[in-house]
Amino acid sequence: MMEGCDCFEPQWPADELLVKYQYISDFFIALAYFSIPLELIYFVKKSSFFPYRWVLIQFGAFIVLCGATHLINLWTFTIHSKTLAMVMTVAKVSTAFVSCLTAVMLVHIIPDLLSVKTRELLLKNKADELDREMGLIRTQEETGRHVRMLTHEIRSTLDRHTILKTTLVELGRTLDLAECALWMPSRTGLNLQLSHTLHNKIPIGSVVSINLAIVNQVFSSNRAIRIPHSCPLARIRPLAGRYVPPEVVAVRVPLLNLSNFQINDWPELSARSYAVMVLMLPSDSARKWHFHELELVEVVADQVAVALSHAAILEESMRARDLLMEQNVALDLARREAEMAIRARNDFLAVMNHEMRTPMHAIIALSSLLLETELTPEQRLMVETVLKSSNLLATLINDVLDLSRLEDGSFELDISSFNLHAVFREVINLIKPIAAVKKLAVSVSLAPDLPLCAMGDEKRLMQTILNVAGNAVKFTKEGHISITATIARPDSLRDPRIPEFYPVITDGYFYLRVQIKDTGCGISPQDIPRLFTKFAHAQSGGNTGYSGSGLGLAICKRFISLMEGHIWLESEGVGKGCTATFVVKLGICESQNGYQQQLVHTNAGFPGQRELLKEENTIIPSKLRYQRSV
Repeated sequence: MMEGCDCFEPQWPADELLVKYQYISDFFIALAYFSIPLELIYFVKKSSFFPYRWVLIQFGAFIVLCGATHLINLWTFTIHSKTLAMVMTVAKVSTAFVSCLTAVMLVHIIPDLLSVKTRELLLKNKADELDREMGLIRTQEETGRHVRMLTHEIRSTLDRHTILKTTLVELGRTLDLAECALWMPSRTGLNLQLSHTLHNKIPIGSVVSINLAIVNQVFSSNRAIRIPHSCPLARIRPLAGRYVPPEVVAVRVPLLNLSNFQINDWPELSARSYAVMVLMLPSDSARKWHFHELELVEVVADQVAVALSHAAILEESMRARDLLMEQNVALDLARREAEMAIRARNDFLAVMNHEMRTPMHAIIALSSLLLETELTPEQRLMVETVLKSSNLLATLINDVLDLSRLEDGSFELDISSFNLHAVFREVINLIKPIAAVKKLAVSVSLAPDLPLCAMGDEKRLMQTILNVAGNAVKFTKEGHISITATIARPDSLRDPRIPEFYPVITDGYFYLRVQIKDTGCGISPQDIPRLFTKFAHAQSGGNTGYSGSGLGLAICKRFISLMEGHIWLESEGVGKGCTATFVVKLGICESQNGYQQQLVHTNAGFPGQRELLKEENTIIPSKLRYQRSV
C-alpha cells in the first residue's frame, strides 16, 4: 500500500472526431434554444387571453441563456482567453439564476394550471348538461307541435265518430304505432267494448269485463301506464314470425258529459265513466316508450275527452233545436186554432148579447111593471123570482161579454170628462134601497180635496164601485157599509203584498183611492188570492149559500189594471168583516168651475140618471127597476 502517493489520472488526448460532433451538437442546440423563444414570443402575441405571460417570458429568457451557454461553449474546445472564460461564467450564472427562478414560480403556477383543467372539465360537464337540456327542450317542442297538430285535427270536426277515428290515425302516424284501439263502455256499463281500431289487429266488437284488475288499474290512474301485451285489452291476432312482444300502454279517456246529454247509441252513464285507449309499438323492435311520448298520449286523451264533450253538447243542442222547431210548429198551429176559436166565441157572444138582451130587458121591464099592480102574495113571489132571475141572467151576460173583450184585448176604455162626485152619489142611490131591505146602514165620505171633474171611463169606474159595494151588501147580514174616496198619497199607493205595482204620479193625473168596508161574513186569508180568478168563490163557511157567477172581482181587477191601478182585499178572518181597497189613475180636467156650472141641472133630482139610461146594454136600468120593485 502506497501512502502519501499523489497520483494523477493521465490526460486523455482530445479526439478531433468527437470534438467535431460536440461542436456540431452545441451549434444545433443553440439554434434550437434561440428558435424556441421566437415561438414563445409569437404565442404570447397571439394568445391575448393567456394569464401567465410573464412565466412564458421567464421560460424564454431561460432558453435564450441556455442557448447562449451552448453557443459560447463552441469556443471553449480550443485554447481560449480569460475574457471568454468570464463571458462563459456570466452566462452560466445568469442561466442558473433564471432557471431557479422559473422552477420556483412553477411551484405556484402548477396548482392554478391544475384548477384550470378542473374548470375545463366542469365546463365540459356543463356543456354536456346543456346539450341534454337543449335536447329535452327540442323534444318538448316537438311534442308540443304534435299535440297542437293532433288537437287541430281532433277539433276540426264535431262528429264524435270522426273525432275518434282521426285520433287513432294521427296518433298512429305521429308515434309510428303498430296498433291503436279505443274501448268504449257498453250499454250496461259492466263491460268495455272495442269500437275503433287503427289496423284491425284486435277484433272489432271484442268485450272485456270492466272489473278486470288491469282495467281498474287504468281507471284509477290519470297517467298512461304500461300494460302486458297478453292482457285482454291488447290481445292481437297471432302474427307469423313475430317473437318479440311489443310494448303496450293504456290511458283512460274521461266521458265528461254523458251524464247530462243522452246520446243515441251510448247509455246515460255516470260522470265517473271512462273509455280506454290502447297504443301498441311495433313488434320485433328494440323501441321503447319514452317519457315525452307518454306525455303526448296523456294530453291527447284529455283533448279527446273535451272534443267528445263538445260533440255531445252539439248533438243535444241539435236535438233540442229540432224539438223546439216541432214545438213551435205545433204552438203556431194551436195559436191559429185558438184565434179562430176566440173569433168564433166573440161572434157567438155578440150574437147572443144582441139576441138575448132585448127580450131579457122586456121581461125585466114587464116584471117590474107587474109588481106595481095588485097581486096575490103567491103571484108576487113568483114575479119577484122571475125578476131576480132575469136580473142575474142579464148581469151574467154583461159580465161574460166584458170578460171576453178583456181577454182578447179588444176592450178599450172610453175616456171622457165626467162628474166624479156624481158617480158616488149614484152608487149610493143604487145600493141604498137594497141595503134598506136588509136594514144595513150605508155611508159615503168624499175627501174635501177630491176634484169634482175627472178624465176617465165613467161607466167602468161606476161598474167597479157598484160591483165591490154590491158584494159588501150581498155578504153583510147586519151592521153597516162605508165608502171612502180620497186622493191617494204616494205613501198609500203601495201594497206590500204586491211589490210589482209601481204607481207614478205625473202632472195632469191623480190617483183615486176608494175603500169599501163592511161588517159582513169576512174572508179567510187563504181564500183572498183566488177571489180575483174567474168563476171563483170563497170556500169559507161564511160565504156559502150566496149565488153569483164568480166573474165580478175578476172583471173589476182587469178594469182597474186598464186604469193603471190595483185592487186588494183585507180581512181578519171569517165573521170579522172585509175591507176592499182599489186605486185608479184619472186625469184632471182643465176647468173645474166651468164643468161644475154645466152639471148643476144634471145633478138635480136623481143625479146621473139620464146619462146612465142612455146605454141600453148597461146593467144599471135593470137594477133600478129591481130597486123600485123592492
